[in-house]
Amino acid sequence: MVTIKDIAGECGVSPASVSRILNNDNTLKVTEETRKKVFETASRLGYVKRNRSKSKAAFKLGILQWFSAQQELEDEYYLKVRKGVEDFCVKNSIQIARAYRTDLDYKDTLKDCNGLVCVGKFAREDASDLVEFNNNIVFLDMKSEHPEVTTLTVDLYTATKEALEYLKSLGHKKIAYLGGIEYASGSEVVTDDRRLAYVLFMRQNQIPYEDLIKEDEYTTSSGYKMMNEMLEGNIIPTAVYAASDAIAIGAIKAIKEKGLRVPEDISIIGFNDNDMSEFTEPPLTTMHAPSYDMGQHGANLVYVAGNLDIKTPLKVMIPCTMVKRSSCAECHQDT
Repeated sequence: MVTIKDIAGECGVSPASVSRILNNDNTLKVTEETRKKVFETASRLGYVKRNRSKSKAAFKLGILQWFSAQQELEDEYYLKVRKGVEDFCVKNSIQIARAYRTDLDYKDTLKDCNGLVCVGKFAREDASDLVEFNNNIVFLDMKSEHPEVTTLTVDLYTATKEALEYLKSLGHKKIAYLGGIEYASGSEVVTDDRRLAYVLFMRQNQIPYEDLIKEDEYTTSSGYKMMNEMLEGNIIPTAVYAASDAIAIGAIKAIKEKGLRVPEDISIIGFNDNDMSEFTEPPLTTMHAPSYDMGQHGANLVYVAGNLDIKTPLKVMIPCTMVKRSSCAECHQDT
């Protein structure tokens, strides 16, 4: 069993300091970096705080991830979701079991859990199977019409509408969409509400858009490729809505290499608000998706439902907010 001394040894602080940090003692004068390191080390080692109330059974929460460990390292959005779940567990002395959908033995890893948080896009059959496996379950970042499934997703549709209305208010009409295609477990294509919102917006404003849509992957290299293809085809939008900040960053590079300027020639707005978005040149206007908070909410729902024996499922949409920086400007072109 992992002890406070084990954590103290790895973090280079006293056991007393570790204890006070894990008990959220704000009177202890240590840096935020040290606090963060202690919580992360406790989570990584699987530390479980002793419960002084012997009548209350320990809670064990399972985290099942739809993607691989390597994919998570390359995707800041899902990394923050998982961090939100784990930080909630550490602060509330909840045991953690973690597995990937691709693990052959993932059910063995999660079999003793009091509840599950499933992160990512699971196929319908997987969702049904998991509900049979554990009836206290929350899916994060996945819509599901399953009557027994609780889901938390960010409101992609409304966020996209807000982004496009903002570009419209700046005088833009010729707005390109650079998106990605995701697949649930297997070959089930995931419907992206960002694309649906974009198409409806363009139709309602009677703007031709067929040549302004490109979809590939949610990566910087994909954004660069898609933007290059569009510009080399002599399709030059006045603005771009990118379905991720990674895509937007790649698009900015392609725009600049063609001798065009952001935002003077082409405005661009991203999605996620990842850690790099404020350091691009120019700093990226983006829609902030509260992925870390979604992880915290998801863990809390499973924990509360398990302790109170709540069975009623919820379908929760979490709003996004716009972060205005310098990558968008008024359109002065005749569109």
